[in-house]
Amino acid sequence: MEILGFIANNWLVILGLAGEHISIVVVAVGFAILTGVPIGIAITQNKRIADMVLYVASIIVTIPSIALFGLMIPILSKIGQGIGWLPAVIAILLYSQLPIVRNTYTAITNVDPALREAATGMGMTPFQRLARLEIPIAIPVIMAGVRTAW
Repeated sequence: MEILGFIANNWLVILGLAGEHISIVVVAVGFAILTGVPIGIAITQNKRIADMVLYVASIIVTIPSIALFGLMIPILSKIGQGIGWLPAVIAILLYSQLPIVRNTYTAITNVDPALREAATGMGMTPFQRLARLEIPIAIPVIMAGVRTAW
């Protein structure tokens, strides 16, 4: 019963903090999608660069969050944002990159080569093939990465 009393006495604070949490996640994952999907598409052109980008993203995910905040506090303190909303957004953005980039890369590279060849045979440019064939086929796998990041 104590917890119900606490909630009843502090429901406005709880709602405010829940709203702040939602805003952090929406902004961070939104930016992760806006950056991760183009990076995932771009690295499909070069296997060596893809391996390097995925390796760096994997390393970032292995950094414990407390250590990441420990690194960000001195840097962001210089602009008056050592602790708070901005460091949380940056941390979630960094942790969200791996599943989005990896799934985008995997989805684009796993499009059936026969479909690519057929699109090229029909006269599609590489950009048209990407926009009209590869991305629509890859959307379910890309969205799985977004759901994982969320």
